[in-house]
Amino acid sequence: MSHYSDAEMAASGLVELERARELVLERVRPLGPEPVPLDMHAVGRVLAEDAVAPAPVPAFDNSAMDGFAVRAQDLSGARARSPVILRLAGESRAGRPAEAALQPGEAIAISTGAMLPAGADAVVRVEDTARLDGGVEVALAPSVGSDVRRAGEDVEQGATVLRAGTTIGPIELGVLASLGNPRPRCAIRPRVSLLVTGDELSGPGDPLRPGMVRDTSSLTIGSMIARAGALVENPVRVPDDRDRTREALERALEDTEVCVVCGGVSVGEHDHVRPSLAAIGVEQVFWGIALRPGRPTWFGVRGRQLVFGLPGNPVSAVVTFALLAAPALRALQGALEVAAGTTAVLDDTYEKRAGRAHAVRCRLRLAHDGWHARLTGRQGSHVLTSLLGADALALIPASSTAVRAGERVAIEPLRTLTGWSA
Repeated sequence: MSHYSDAEMAASGLVELERARELVLERVRPLGPEPVPLDMHAVGRVLAEDAVAPAPVPAFDNSAMDGFAVRAQDLSGARARSPVILRLAGESRAGRPAEAALQPGEAIAISTGAMLPAGADAVVRVEDTARLDGGVEVALAPSVGSDVRRAGEDVEQGATVLRAGTTIGPIELGVLASLGNPRPRCAIRPRVSLLVTGDELSGPGDPLRPGMVRDTSSLTIGSMIARAGALVENPVRVPDDRDRTREALERALEDTEVCVVCGGVSVGEHDHVRPSLAAIGVEQVFWGIALRPGRPTWFGVRGRQLVFGLPGNPVSAVVTFALLAAPALRALQGALEVAAGTTAVLDDTYEKRAGRAHAVRCRLRLAHDGWHARLTGRQGSHVLTSLLGADALALIPASSTAVRAGERVAIEPLRTLTGWSA
């Protein structure tokens, strides 16, 4: 629970959410590129340079059907009642082109995807023919180009297929393979250390003594770091001790680009994170944002290193990570989709006090008039189950006191922010 009063938060320099996001992204310096093997482990990586086709895809004219490669002019008079018979001169299979060019009066059997033989300009389908001994009977007149896939029909040579900043997914992986680049250059993944503070924290399998609570942030925030494309070190649980907090932070910043701390950033007697960060040379950029949940959020830098001090409440940590830290991790990789908000109709009435924006967990459904959002349930910062099934955060402005059912609100899809899969 926060130790702040509203007056204390105002004195601390409370910033609006959008300004906090700007302050974070202003201090992001994208990491350099590295070659990455083109395999399934490349999914989730971000391209550091445009993917340009060195050759057309497909590289040659090929058949769209199983059938026979022909010259259209040889079949100009073919009809159901007066079929034309062509001499069968060979076969073109996928990966095994015909050995000779097609001559007048001939047909070459061809498989789907097989190279169109020289001299052929059309394909007739198997079902439109009758196989004869040494020949094939064709009962229709194809036009030039019938059932032929032209070279470059998918991608023309020299075309930019994927832009730098594109996140590689399964389809992007296949497209990159089609371009023949075995090691695309991708952004270096940021290394992130994760500290979770509190004497009260217990592991999921540990005995739960009186006054203890389960540590959920090590798992939720740790997995969100990984979903954002970063390399997360094993989470470290730190007690509420000044010296041990400082030592843990020093170690966390030894060889990482980003440090995320959950808890200990408030003003209580046992909150040691902020003074410890100051002692090791981390400069505060802001402390406290006009957001519920997530008010006592801290952000600072040491050189190019980014440090996020997230609240200890589990929902507050998830929300502030999604809105602030995840976009920074994506920006470090040069990702294009750093900000991708939209709007939705809120199907529930939501009331609040003016002064802080609210990030409301909601489920989305698509209707004839666009997205609709419905609250996931109780919205307390300690109610982690409010995130079960959540597709997005509905952002209710600080100045608002109520949103009535049927009004449109801004939403931030969690999948876009963090790779979240509810």
